[in-house]
Amino acid sequence: MWLRIRFTVDGAAADAWTDALLAAGASSVDTSDADADSEAECALFGEPSEPPPASAWPRTLITALVPRDASSPGAPPEAPDASAPIDLDEERRRAHALLARAAALAARPAPTAIELDRLGDEDWVQATQRQFAAFPVGNRLWITPSWHASSQPAPGGRAAIVLDPGLAFGTGSHPTTRLCLEWLDENLRAGETVIDYGCGSGILAIAAAKLGARSVTGIDIDPQALAAAARNAADNDAAIELRSSSDAMPPPADVVVANILANPLRVLAPLLETLVASGGRLVLAGLLDRQADEIARCYRNVTLQAWRSAEGWTCLAGTRRG
Repeated sequence: MWLRIRFTVDGAAADAWTDALLAAGASSVDTSDADADSEAECALFGEPSEPPPASAWPRTLITALVPRDASSPGAPPEAPDASAPIDLDEERRRAHALLARAAALAARPAPTAIELDRLGDEDWVQATQRQFAAFPVGNRLWITPSWHASSQPAPGGRAAIVLDPGLAFGTGSHPTTRLCLEWLDENLRAGETVIDYGCGSGILAIAAAKLGARSVTGIDIDPQALAAAARNAADNDAAIELRSSSDAMPPPADVVVANILANPLRVLAPLLETLVASGGRLVLAGLLDRQADEIARCYRNVTLQAWRSAEGWTCLAGTRRG
C-alpha cells in the first residue's frame, strides 16, 4: 500500500518540487498537465536540435508516491500489516510532514490544497499490458500485442502484425503511426518497392511486406531500433532488409514512408526525395497540423498535400515529378 499525494504548482516550480520530494522521502514523482482534457490543455512537443517550447506545463500536477511506513528520508521500506487499521489522520500528518520537508528543500511555500489517497500494490506488468489491445487498421491490417495474439486472432482477410511495446517507437497506437498504416492499407499496391526511413520498431516496413510489397528496406540511425525491427520482422515472418542511416542508401523505391518529426523531415528533405523513384510516392508523418504546410514547402520535387489528420497530427503524401 502506498500513500499518493497530489497537488498543482506553477510550471516554473515543477523541477524544484520534483527534486525536493525525492530528497524528502518520496519513492517516485510524476508530473502531468493539470489542465489535461480541458480547453486549457497544453501540449509539449520537443524537436531534435531545437529547445522544447517549455520544460513543464503552465499548471503542473505533481503526483508523489510514498511508502506507508516511510517515516524519514531514506528509511528502508517494510511490508505494512495488511490487517492493521488505516489511520487517516496519521497519513495526513505524514503527508504534510513530507511536504514541509520538501518545501524547505525547494525554498518554496508548502501547498495548501492537496489530494491524498492510497494506492495498492499490483502486478504492474499486467497493468501495462492492459493498456495495449488488438485493433484493426483500415480494411487489411490487424495489430496485436503478443499476449492477445491467440485470444484475439485477426478477423478473416486481415494481415496480422504481432508487435509488443519496446525500446523502439511504433506500436500502431500513436496517431502518426496509424495514419501511415492507413495510407499503406489504402494505397500500397502489390509488387511495389518500399523504403521505411526512420523505421523504429519496423511496424510500417512489416505492414508493407504483409500487404504485398516486392521488397522492403527499413533504415534507422539507432542500432537498438534496428535490432528491435529485426526481431519484430522475424516474429512476423516478414522479409525486410535493414540498414543504418550511415550505410549506403538503397535504390529509389516506389513508396517511401518517413514517420519521424518535423525538424528531421526538414533537414532530410533532399535525401528523402532522392529515395523516391520517378512517379513514386512519398508519405511523411510525425507532424503537428500547424507544421504541415512548412514541411511540404521543403520538398521541391514532390508535391505534398495533407492526406489525413488525426488528433492534431497530419500525414502528408505526394508523387515525385520527373
